Amino acid sequence: MTDSDRSTATLDPNRITLWRSVGPDELDAVASSGWRAWPPRPVVATVADRQLAVRICREQTVPAEGAGHVIQFDVDRRFLDRFEVGQGTRRDEREYRIPANAIADLNAHIIGAIEQESEYGGPVDDAEFAETEEALGTPLPQAWRNYLQGRSWFRRGWMTSGAYVWLNTPREMLGLHEAWDEATGAHPGIAIIGGDGSREQLVLDLRRDPAPVLTVDIASAGWDSGILQADNVGQLIDRIESGEFEFRFDDVPG
Repeated sequence: MTDSDRSTATLDPNRITLWRSVGPDELDAVASSGWRAWPPRPVVATVADRQLAVRICREQTVPAEGAGHVIQFDVDRRFLDRFEVGQGTRRDEREYRIPANAIADLNAHIIGAIEQESEYGGPVDDAEFAETEEALGTPLPQAWRNYLQGRSWFRRGWMTSGAYVWLNTPREMLGLHEAWDEATGAHPGIAIIGGDGSREQLVLDLRRDPAPVLTVDIASAGWDSGILQADNVGQLIDRIESGEFEFRFDDVPG
């Protein structure tokens, strides 16, 4: 659903956007339905506040299942009128708990497709960092290690700015370096830590300390075409965590 479609949906008094935190198995089941239905289960708990869904995902789903996904979907508001609304710690934290015998009816009242908004990962172990740093011949920034070894970290998804960001584990980084061997050779000191899901790669320039974050087209001839995104990886993490990160397409400082 486009931003325009979502804005229109929020103006429709007969539909409401809900979010749910799910683990990998439930995500696979939703995907298998063509992103149209929730699988049978004892209860489908959904919330009407995106940030609450993110908090549940990072604090509960990721520790329990190793990864978590925040899913959003629109549903006919009139269908929800029959269910009691739970209350969270804030007045706007509304929770709808759909029991097993009503899930098929819930699916019949979904408007459009169920969408994966974001994914969060669990801690990356020391062995993976050691393997990567040995291959690179240089350590990765401590701030990057701390982030990926925290309780949860943003794996991929949409920023509130509208940007789509994909972050790599260290092992995925090595796979990309091997796949683009000739191109990475043209960028000495490169560490591909993420991207936009297409050609633009989000990289560190490990020749410098602190290592700046740039975007490069992996097919480019060298560093000259890189565009500065953040002065260091800590700054990048702060912008991703706030949801404010946006890709720059011209090299404008800070």
